Amino acid sequence: MPVRKDTLWESFLKPIVLSFLDQEELRRFYQSKDWEAESDRFCQPNLTYPEYYRSQNFHGIEGGYLNSGAAVSYDPITQYALPPNETWIRQDAINSIGGEPRRILDLGCGTGSTTLLLEKAFPRAEIIGLDLSPYMLVMAAHKAAVAGSKIHWQHGLAEATGFADASFDLVTASLLFHETPERISREILREAFRLLKPNGQVLILDGNQKLLRHSDWLTNVFEEPYIKEYARGSVDAWMGAIGFEAVQTQDIWLVHQASRGIKPLARTTFSTIGDAFPEAIEGFAPA
Repeated sequence: MPVRKDTLWESFLKPIVLSFLDQEELRRFYQSKDWEAESDRFCQPNLTYPEYYRSQNFHGIEGGYLNSGAAVSYDPITQYALPPNETWIRQDAINSIGGEPRRILDLGCGTGSTTLLLEKAFPRAEIIGLDLSPYMLVMAAHKAAVAGSKIHWQHGLAEATGFADASFDLVTASLLFHETPERISREILREAFRLLKPNGQVLILDGNQKLLRHSDWLTNVFEEPYIKEYARGSVDAWMGAIGFEAVQTQDIWLVHQASRGIKPLARTTFSTIGDAFPEAIEGFAPA
């Protein structure tokens, strides 16, 4: 699938951004790793890449994220794609998390930028970063090693992780939903609901849907095949339909949004008490 040349990124912004990057340093780093051998450490042999992922270009990168070059160029370019400051945006989303989650799963973790910030915010938590690109996981593991991090990195599908029910206190996803069809975004939220313990939290950071919906030029900056579909939707509504409660979306620096929801506590009804302890309601039946 050829890269589109008519996007704002390809025709105007890319040459400007590239002029700020140390391309020789990036080339040296790329050549310093055996990307195929290192990615093999993460690859799940039975994993099948879904059509929505393997058939598309993302960020104008031919082959999308199943491309070792994407792993090297992602961070240098993303710092300019998330105004006013990438770290501030990711940290502002993390600041909305309540309590002290002890087990955290970061879905679509990419090169681990949000995952590493989560570890700083919750140093006692066990944290897993999951991504569908083994090349991005190589980059995430490199950054983690430099930082002395203990994060565990895993190759897998965000919509079908294989982890046990009710096994996490917090599930996050950053800049993932605008790169998936709506039906997959909903499946990811259903998977998050399944994975969370009662009273656990989900946090979704992505582009501001209200702004994107009314700003065609923003949805045309990069070659993002699903961003218009994302812009038409509502993460709030998707969360509510799945069963999350206390759903809130806050704008972050106007261009971005963080959506948070809580998995409700299991409700104990009169009928379930009666089923479990029939003797408890003897004598209360109508005459």
